[in-house]
Parts: sequence; structure tokens; C-alpha cells
Amino acid sequence: MKIIIKSGSYSWIARIFDTTTGHLIKQALPLKGRANRWGDEIYFSIPVDAQLESNATALVSIGQLGYWPTGKAFCIFFGPTPVSTGSEIRAASAVNIFGQVEGDLSGLGSVADGAEVIVAGAE
Repeated sequence: MKIIIKSGSYSWIARIFDTTTGHLIKQALPLKGRANRWGDEIYFSIPVDAQLESNATALVSIGQLGYWPTGKAFCIFFGPTPVSTGSEIRAASAVNIFGQVEGDLSGLGSVADGAEVIVAGAE
């Protein structure tokens, strides 16, 4: 399933994977939150309660979407975080990878703390 993530004048198309967490996210759409920035990660709390999946990981790739059970948060990873070593992208703790931003990631770095983020179905 395709989704669109919007903040201010920016928007990004992403794909949600066929996973347990992916299905819970789809059921909760549309989502709205206020961005929290943690290095090159944007996250915000959502009304989804998912457990850590068996393949959950703290080491993620650019553009991946993760669900952080500790904070019940939707996470967008686009670069190093304060706990990254070198150029790796590392979450604060393990996340369920449930999707991937497709295409251009520019503009993610312009999303400020407190900015509204909206996630909706694109199909």
C-alpha cells in the first residue's frame, strides 16, 4: 500500500510493507502528529500498540519507516541520529520496520520540532 506523508509544503510517497505492524498502521490511517526531531530522524506518537517483531532492529537504512514500541511512535529515518557511529543510522532502541519512503527524501531535514505531520493513504 502507498501512503503520503505531508508536513508544511513538503510531501513524500512511501510504501507500507505486508507485516503485522504494517497492517496496524494501515488500519489507523489517517494519522496526524507533531514532529519530534532526533538527529536525522522524525518521530511522533500514534494510536497504534504493536509489540516488537522478531526481526526488529536498531540499525536501519535511509528512508525506512519504523514503529518504536517504547514510544508508540511512527519514525522516519533519513540520516544519522545521536547514537549513530559514523554514517550508520541507528534508532534509540529496536524498531519494527514497516515501510520505505520512495524517491526523493529532500525536505525531511526541513521539518522542525513541533511541525504537523499528516500520513494518509495514497491509493
